[in-house]
Amino acid sequence: MSAPKPRRLILTLLLAARGKPLTSREAVLACALFKIRENSVRVALVRLASAGMIEAADRGAYRLSVDAAALAGEVSSWRHAEQRLRRWSGRYMAVHCGALGRSDRTALRRRDRALKLLGFRALEAELHLRPDNLEGGVAVVRERLYTLGLERKACVFLADCFEVDAERRVRQLWDAKALGAGYARTAAKLERWLARADQLDPETQARESFLLGDEAIRQLVFDPWLPEPLIDGPARHLFVETLRRFDIAGRGIWRRLHRRLADGVVLGTPPGELAH
Repeated sequence: MSAPKPRRLILTLLLAARGKPLTSREAVLACALFKIRENSVRVALVRLASAGMIEAADRGAYRLSVDAAALAGEVSSWRHAEQRLRRWSGRYMAVHCGALGRSDRTALRRRDRALKLLGFRALEAELHLRPDNLEGGVAVVRERLYTLGLERKACVFLADCFEVDAERRVRQLWDAKALGAGYARTAAKLERWLARADQLDPETQARESFLLGDEAIRQLVFDPWLPEPLIDGPARHLFVETLRRFDIAGRGIWRRLHRRLADGVVLGTPPGELAH
């Protein structure tokens, strides 16, 4: 497991803090667990502020910006994502981006991220689809897309009655076999780590729980949350339940580490959640 980049680690720490500011000192001490140099941490803080991802909360303290907080809310919702699913009728949600430009790289990046986070895939140029199996239907998903960065000029609607060949191509947009294998592989990896965690020293526990949790949550955050029969529902549910147990264990590890460190690392909760 390679060390996280300072930018990603700082964003994850802020996400885990649930609104509590993060001081420069706290960021430096937390990053030191991953052998990240203080200068790299401070440079990352400056660049994140310049990019509008974080903002000053006080002297030497930072919090997520309003824009970043909206994305953080979507990322944090992984624990309740299963409750957002509903029975699939066979229809699809569609987003057509033909009226949107592609010259603004920032807008394009936000658009692509919003579509990917909600499981949309491109059937053809500027036409993106996903099954209509999310709570609230197209109206709620439309607003979630807008919040995540999709331009309001995009056309978001329901689509159905595809001819046979088109329906086949739609279903091939997602690799269900690879998704199912990924659920099983990551769940097994988390289980193996939980079985040996007590044998590790506190700092190793903290580092490894962060890295494993970060990877697993990223996998779940970008999961398309397909309906059955397009996906192996029980395998996904087992993965989610395993990750929940891992997350609880990780929180305990980081709380204990906080009590052990006399130099003032204040994390509140473990940084087991991914920021993008």
